[in-house]
Amino acid sequence: MLVFMVLWTIVVYSPMAHMVWGVGGLLNAAGGRFPCMDFAGGTVVHVTSGVSALITALYLGERIGYPKEAMQPHSVVLSFIGACLLWVGWFGFNAGSALAAGTLATSAFVATHFGAAAAAIGWSAVEWWRNGKPSALGAISGAVAGLVAITPASGFVSPMAAIAIGLVAGACCFFMVVKVKIWFGYDDSLDAFGVHGAGGTIGALLTGVFARSAINPIFGAGKATGVLEGNTHQILNQAMGVGIAWGLAIVGTLVILVLVDKTIGLRVSEAEEVEGLDLSQHGEEGYEWAH
Repeated sequence: MLVFMVLWTIVVYSPMAHMVWGVGGLLNAAGGRFPCMDFAGGTVVHVTSGVSALITALYLGERIGYPKEAMQPHSVVLSFIGACLLWVGWFGFNAGSALAAGTLATSAFVATHFGAAAAAIGWSAVEWWRNGKPSALGAISGAVAGLVAITPASGFVSPMAAIAIGLVAGACCFFMVVKVKIWFGYDDSLDAFGVHGAGGTIGALLTGVFARSAINPIFGAGKATGVLEGNTHQILNQAMGVGIAWGLAIVGTLVILVLVDKTIGLRVSEAEEVEGLDLSQHGEEGYEWAH
């Protein structure tokens, strides 16, 4: 895992980060060949990591017993606490991308909060309609999906647009997690692809729709930024950024997986998996009462 992380940072993340944020980068909004707006990492962080998670899940295969055995989260309380910590931390992630404590950071802060809240509502509403009841786990999953989707747009859109992005992301990511994952049968235990891969893609595309020059005149004062302002070509630039992120993540991750697998191996033995990785890999167990 450690070797994979180091190689992935070099092969996938760093090239994508340079293309989007580096001077002269292919996707740089301030002069690249395909100016792609990504304020805080929708394509650079979430699309690449989410798609890489999908490729890794397909390469490794299912956990023993999946999907026949129920594998529910062991603690909804800890999951809820973790999501709340994420929500607070995301303000630094998005608002901090303004690199100054000014009006742009304030706008990104508000958009981040509204997007996450709207996505929690969107996910919960669809879950309520489908299952007859909403769940805490669903609400926090929706919130994270909203945080992911608003990340590329946070420094470019208004609060009302953030709500729209969040609602769409919450509903669509629910569909990805509940339906698409089952249709294709991959074992994505934390729904990294369904939330980060899909949410990042949705957010990056909708950034091109809702971006406003009054929020961030990234292309120059008075110039249209998003589709709703008349810059219809921007959706193509956003799609190009998403496509490159998908392609780089798929190829780069697959190469790294094969390389690591053929040298030091990727997956523990069946006996070690049955025993549990806490014990087999670290010689300790998190819950002694479980035995």
